[in-house]
Formats: sequence, structure tokens, C-alpha cells
Amino acid sequence: MEFGVDLLLILFAVAAFAGMVDSIAGGGGLITIPALLWAGITPAQALATNKLQGSFGSLTSSINFIRKGYVDPRDMVLAIVLTFAGSALGTVLVQMLDASILLKILPALLILIALYFLFSPRVGDIDAHQVISKSAFAFTAGFGIGFYDGFFGPGTGSFFSIAFVALLGFNMTKATAHTKVLNFTSNFASLVMFIAGGEVVWMIGLVMAVGSLIGAQIGSHLVMKVGARLVRPLLVVTSIAISIKLIIDQYGSTISQYWDQIRVWIG
Repeated sequence: MEFGVDLLLILFAVAAFAGMVDSIAGGGGLITIPALLWAGITPAQALATNKLQGSFGSLTSSINFIRKGYVDPRDMVLAIVLTFAGSALGTVLVQMLDASILLKILPALLILIALYFLFSPRVGDIDAHQVISKSAFAFTAGFGIGFYDGFFGPGTGSFFSIAFVALLGFNMTKATAHTKVLNFTSNFASLVMFIAGGEVVWMIGLVMAVGSLIGAQIGSHLVMKVGARLVRPLLVVTSIAISIKLIIDQYGSTISQYWDQIRVWIG
């Protein structure tokens, strides 16, 4: 397939914006996957290509956080290994199983996450009480959310963030920094599986990767500068936005029919 310069420039800009949003609050795929489908590639190619461009953005954010001392990768080795394993397994299974059941429960889960970040007094710039050990976190949240990202994906950043806050007691900036490391891990593992399946559209993916890299640079610096004042509201908005998008995708036609009936009744 050949793609025009104008299309590539649009996708570059979309990826830059999505990379910035994703590095702050997650949910960049909510922006990039519809754009990739609009470009005319298949859903499988869109998912695979999104993993390519997303890997660059999450890697850039991770490097920035590591350099600034917000993350020590040596302290995350077990979580990284298990997240990689979970994501790889999820990507293999999604090509054999039906992931539609997740579409039905995911909006409710994301809304609950939004409410948690909105109303929880613990979520701020100060570390809170740690509930489980880091090893237990790696085996549960690391593997589980990694599997989810490989199998389906939307909201992964939000799930990692709430796990770091609720289970390890991290403050918002620290949680976001560690989230990006595991997000890159799961993206990369899934990307490897998709490359093996030959689904990546390299031209689009590499152009968007440059945009994602630039956006992630901007977003990660904003997180370190502003902290919870920026991350907390964006996590709430992102979780709700993903929920609305999924609900519309599933029930859009039904909602439209009911709305038409209401308009008829109103007159």
C-alpha cells in the first residue's frame, strides 16, 4: 500500500498529540487507533501499528523519568519480566479467542477508576501506605495488566496507575513514571508478537513513532514539573473518554434508535 504525504503528516500530528496525552494519563490509543482505521488499514494492522508507534512514545517517557531519578529500573526487574510475559501471552491468545466480552465490562471498570482518582484523598504528590510487596505486585498487577494490554489494550495506563497508587502507595508523579516503564514493556512484547504475524504497517508506524516520541518528551516533562495537579484530572478525563468511546462503539445504533423514539414522543 502507498500513502500520501498529506496522510502521513496528519498521522504524525495525531501521534504527537496522543504521545503527549499518553505520557501524562494514558489512553493515547483512543486517539491513534481511530486515526489508523481512518487511514484505511485493517483492524489487525491498526492494532499492530499502534503498538509500534506507542512503543516509541512510552520508551521516551520512560527514559526521561529514569534520567530524572523517578524510576530505578533495577527495582522493577521482576515486574518488567512478568509484564512482558503477560503481554506476549495476551497477544497470542487474542488472535485465537473472542475479546468482545471485555468490551461489555471495560466501560464500568474505567468509570470506577475515574471515580477513584476523583474522590480518593490518597491520590496526590505524597506517597501513601503500601498494601502489598513489590514481588506480589509483579505477579498480580504486572502480569495481569500486561496480559490485558496484549489481549485488548484500552485503559492500560489507567489500570497501571491505579495499581501503583492503590497497592504500592505511590504518589501520582511516581505512579505515572513507573506506569510508563511497564507500559513500554507491554507495548514492546505485544509488538514482537505482531511483527511475527506480519501485521505492522511500517511506513505509517515509523512516521507516527517520530510524532509519538516528540509528544512523549513534552508530556513527561509536564508530569515532572506539575505533578498530581496535571495527572489526576487528566486520568479522570481519559478514563471517562475511553468509557464513552467504547459504549458508543457497542451501543451507538441502539442509543440512536431510542433517541429517535424520544424525539417522536416529544413531538
